[in-house]
Amino acid sequence: MQLLSLTIFYLFQLSWMYSVTGESTASYNLTVTYGTPWGDWGVKEMCPEGYYASGFSIKVEHTQMYRDNTALNGIRLYCVNPQKPQEQVTIQSTEGRWGEWTAVKSCETGYLASYMLRVQQPQGEGDDTSVNNIKFICTGPGTHLEGDGTEWGEWGTWSNKCPKGVICGLQTRVEAAQGHGDDTSLNDVHFFCCK
Repeated sequence: MQLLSLTIFYLFQLSWMYSVTGESTASYNLTVTYGTPWGDWGVKEMCPEGYYASGFSIKVEHTQMYRDNTALNGIRLYCVNPQKPQEQVTIQSTEGRWGEWTAVKSCETGYLASYMLRVQQPQGEGDDTSVNNIKFICTGPGTHLEGDGTEWGEWGTWSNKCPKGVICGLQTRVEAAQGHGDDTSLNDVHFFCCK
């Protein structure tokens, strides 16, 4: 009987925590292996429960000519609820301080399900930019979306697709401003899948 009481108590606690946070619960992480190692992982941000990412925008610092370039500085996801498509919630993890947000790009139908990064690998004594752009595959028929990032670096390989569900959250790795050193800003990103 005591075990049953404890079980009920813990289930109540979990349901209370869930109702307070109201976030989706990730079932799978999407990652790529070719991000760069600088900076710290920011906060994990999730769409609200029942919402899924159908679009994105990026924060880009375009070429600074002979000054320090950082390229991609942030990623936003635009989450929608299939039952209320007119309602949209924006989420983002840590962002760098440079650049401007681009226009939103959205799936015609469906949701974001896989991604690819354009990454400039370490340049030694040269100017490092790290992540320069991003592409997504939507669950709708044949839809690929490409950000309005910069041209440095090479496209990597696609991440896995969400095995069940679609993208519903993200976490970015951002290097803080280096003062007089070489700034890279956004170095990597993980996305999370929800059913």
